Order: sequence, then C-alpha cells, then structure tokens
Amino acid sequence: MPQRPPASSSAPRLITPRHVALVAAVAAGALLTTACAPWRLWSTAELARDAQPYTAHPANPTRRVLVVGDSTAVGTGATSPVQSLPGLIGQHHPQWHIDNLAANGAKFADVVQQLERAEAGYDLVLVLAGGNDVIRFTPPDTLRPQVQRTVALARQKGERVVVMPCGDVGNAPFFKPPLSWVMSRRSETLHTLVQQAAAGQQVRYVRLLRPRSQDPFVTRSTELNAADGLHPSSAGYEEWYRELVAQGGLAGMGHR
Repeated sequence: MPQRPPASSSAPRLITPRHVALVAAVAAGALLTTACAPWRLWSTAELARDAQPYTAHPANPTRRVLVVGDSTAVGTGATSPVQSLPGLIGQHHPQWHIDNLAANGAKFADVVQQLERAEAGYDLVLVLAGGNDVIRFTPPDTLRPQVQRTVALARQKGERVVVMPCGDVGNAPFFKPPLSWVMSRRSETLHTLVQQAAAGQQVRYVRLLRPRSQDPFVTRSTELNAADGLHPSSAGYEEWYRELVAQGGLAGMGHR
C-alpha cells in the first residue's frame, strides 16, 4: 500500500489581520507602481537581458578577486560592463584577476550556491546581494541563516570578504507609496541581518543605507538611477565604488 507522506512538524500559520493589511498594502502599492510607470517593468527586463558580468584575466595578476551576487554584481543598469562596480575595480586595478559568478535575480540562497561552486584562494571576495530578498519578500527567519552561510562560505574562499547589500530599495523611483514604505522597512531589516553576520564573522560590511534626505540616489536621482528606476546607472555604480573604497578597505590592498 502507498505510504502516507509524513505530517509536517510545524503547525499551519494563521492568517492574521496584520497579514491581510500587509498584503493589501503591497497590492495597492503594486497597482500604483504599474499604473504610474508600467514602462519601468519593460526597461528592467531590457537592462537585465543586455547586462554581462565583468571579468578580467591579466597575464600576471597581483590580486585575485571573486565577485558573487545579483544584478548589481552583474552591472545591470550600467552602460557597459567596464562601468559596473566590478568593472570599476578592474579599471582602477588593471593587474587584478576578477572572476564574476553573479546572476540577475539572485537571492542570498542563490549566492550560497555561487560560492559553493567557486574555488578557494582569492585575495578578496565581494558579495553584492539582498535586493531580490527585499523585493521578493524572503522572510527574515529564512534570510538570516542564508546570509550567515554566505559570509561563512566567502571566508573559506577568500582572505578578505566585503559584503555590500544594496541601499534603501524603497527610495528607488521604481516604487511608489505605500509599497515603497514596505520596501524601506524590509531594506532596514536586510541591513541589520547583514551587519550582524559581518560583525559576528569579522568581515567588512559596506552600508549604503541612508535616510531619504541624505540618500544620493534620491537627491541626485536622475543622475544615479538607471532608466528602469531600480538599478544604479553608470554614475550610480561610481558612487557605490567610492563607498566600497571608503568602507570596504580596498585602499589597503594596493593600487595595482
């Protein structure tokens, strides 16, 4: 006789008024977003389709760098791969070998898989991720161990590790209230989890999260945001690069 599948060990979750309110807010925000700017959805797909991860393989490298993560590690939104964040690293450090395993749409769970198939022995591992976990509502209790596992694996692969989650997703022109408010709260949660994991495992954490009045992606929105209103532009990635140098310790690795 066929065996009955084992019962789940966890009780089913009840739908509370809070859940209903959250879903209603998200649905209303989604309607407002698509009603105000439906072309942004098409633009995002176009940018992702055209983006190619930057890599560099000089003959006699002085450093070896591994980049993992999502579309911001691919460079989606930049005019060309050399204007992405990994590309800017390559321009400033032409003798650095750069491998890039990032993929559009990747969440932290996917970054774990990227690191699992990567070789060890890198001088630097740069992790650029988190935005898709914010947008696609990865629960914090699910995200926390994924972030911790990512950091642990990155430490196994490289001498130095820098974790650089995106800034406040709610400040992106792509989103409108009330959905932007939800995205901002989720961005704060993401940064809390990443900061805790980085501190616990003694790796560098680059904080791009800013109050709205101090966020350059708000005050210089047209310049720093790509056409889709979701990804950084080439100038936006230059802003990220400056933060990476300032907070991520790249200066200590030498110019070449």
